[in-house]
This record gives sequence, structure tokens and C-alpha cells, in this order.
Amino acid sequence: MLYFDNAATSWPKPEVVYETHDRVLRQGGSAGRGVNQSSLRAGRELLHTRKALSRLFGIANTERIVFTQNITESLNVGLHGLLQTGDHVLISSLEHNAVVRPLEYLKKSGISYTIVPCSREGFLDPAIVESNFQPNTRLLCFTHASNVLGTILPIKQLGQIAKAHHCLFMVDAAQTAGVIPIDVEDQHIDFLAFTGHKSLSGPQGVGGYYARPDLVLNPLIYGGTGLHSLTLEQPDIWPEGMESGTRNIPGIAALGAAVEFILHEGLPKIRSHELQLMSILLEGLEYIPEIQILGPCDINARVGLVSCVFRNHTPDSVALELDRRFDIVTRSGLHCAPLAHQTAGTIDRGALRISINYFKQSRI
Repeated sequence: MLYFDNAATSWPKPEVVYETHDRVLRQGGSAGRGVNQSSLRAGRELLHTRKALSRLFGIANTERIVFTQNITESLNVGLHGLLQTGDHVLISSLEHNAVVRPLEYLKKSGISYTIVPCSREGFLDPAIVESNFQPNTRLLCFTHASNVLGTILPIKQLGQIAKAHHCLFMVDAAQTAGVIPIDVEDQHIDFLAFTGHKSLSGPQGVGGYYARPDLVLNPLIYGGTGLHSLTLEQPDIWPEGMESGTRNIPGIAALGAAVEFILHEGLPKIRSHELQLMSILLEGLEYIPEIQILGPCDINARVGLVSCVFRNHTPDSVALELDRRFDIVTRSGLHCAPLAHQTAGTIDRGALRISINYFKQSRI
């Protein structure tokens, strides 16, 4: 099988990810539940992964990293937990439904949002962001890179704009964490949402977020935390108060192993290999007749994915043919991002997306 659907879920993973998941699954224990050795070991696995993520994202306080099931849950925590009636939000025309649908729901609570248009290639002009501010704008919520066009957004500039307007800045790092440098302090990020199973090379079922230490954030889920069990109220203690219920210890430990692998390899090496593969991929696609490649021409403005459309074939038919005849895995459709397809002019038919990862070899 030739796997090119890494923007959905990366595969394969570093071998240490499989080994760690298996090891921790076999040792049992539930973090924060009791004083037995198994549970204490589980707690140390959580702490190890928080520390690794802190190093990757430049986070000083590891207690402000909270684990979730995936980035959709993380984004929901941020949007539901930070916004109040009367607040206004700015987003781009590249956002995933993980952002847009919660905001549509929050309209019922008197929260509004404005979509800042990007160019057909996915470029965002910070000046247009500035021109869309309203007196009640409280939050800027932007993806770091489009999951359809691959375009990387200027998050440092956006963070500076948010800071200048005394607004909060939330970043969706689904397609960039583990490949593109992220530093929450330098880029003025107040809330960073990430997922484990894409470019971070961890397993499915694990995501998380970072929230600035002085942010007041309401939990999305209430319940047992392993702390202050006598009280009937949710304890206001981070991170446990935001992580009700038994956590996915094997998955979180495996994510920690993946992040350690990334830190060992180094982002410059990983990004350089991605750019090399992207160059080969784009050069090869350009030889195919009647194909239109979406997104920027400059590979340095992209993450490791390419979406394309065909003059005489639907994306679904091409994806099906690649899978059935050649065992090549791609992703067709709207990619849960109709705004991005409206931006690209492909909302009526979608596109075929080809996405790479660090373990793909150039000879392929």
C-alpha cells in the first residue's frame, strides 16, 4: 500500500510509538486513581508527555496542557469556554468545520463571527483581518495551515494583531504541529489546539490544548478527576479539573514517545524532508494532463499536502481508481472544510488530496 492520506491520519508512525503504546497498555493503572504502583506509573507517563509537548511548543507551565480525545474537542473547549453572549470572533475562509460548526451553534447564545476572506490560493492579508474588527471582537481563531490548500497562515502576525487589539488568539495546529515551529510566547498564542494522530505522529484518540495561565476557561465535561472527591463541585485545579474521566494513558504515553522522536530528529530536518518530497510530488503532478493543482505555487508556503481537480474525472472516481487498481490511499471530497473549497472554487465537486509524512521515501 502507498499511503498518501497523512493529513487525515499519519501512517506509519515511529516504531517507538507502537512499542510505547503496547508497553503502557500492558502495565495497567489509571493516573490519579489511588496510590498503587500501576497508577503512579500512569501518572508519570502523563507528566512525561506534558513535558515533551512543553518543549515542542515553548510552554513554560506544563499544567496548562490538557489532554482531550482529539482537536475537535480541544477547539470546542476553547470556543465554548472562552466566549460569552455579545462576543464577536474573527476566523478565516479556510477554517475546518471543527471551528465553524461550534460557532454556528454559539449563535444561539448571542455570539457572532466574521469570515475573513483569503485569496484563491489561501493567502490571508493581515490588513483585511484588521479591517474586520468590531468593538466587541474578543477572539481571533485561525488555522495554522489549510487542510485543503496546504497554505500556511502568518500566525505570528495574527498574534501581534490580536495582542494590539487586546483580543485572545486561538490557533488550530492540526496540520502543522510537529513540522512547523510553534512557540506560544513568541507567537502570542493564548489557546493552542493540537491533535496527536496527524503530523505529531502519535495514535488516534489523543489530542489536547494549551491555555495561557491567566485564562479563565470553563470545562466542557464535568465529573471525576481523582482529586477532591468529597466536594460535589468541579475542582478548579489544572490540568486535572479539565480532564474529567479516565484518560487514554497508552495513547498519551505513545504521543509522548512521538514528540520525543520529533524533538530528537529536529523540526528543521523534518521540514526539509517534507519540502523535498513536496517538490518531487508537485513536479510529477504537473506532467499529468488536464489536472489543476490547488494552493500556492511556492512549496515553502505549504505544508505537506496537495489537492487537485481533474477536467474529465471526479475526485471520488480518481480516488477509487487509485485505491482499487493501485493500492494508493488518498482522500477525496470536501475534507470537512466547505469554506476552504468555496475559497478555492471547488465547492461543487471537492478535490483529491494527496498528503505525505516524514516516513515517505523520495524514491516512491
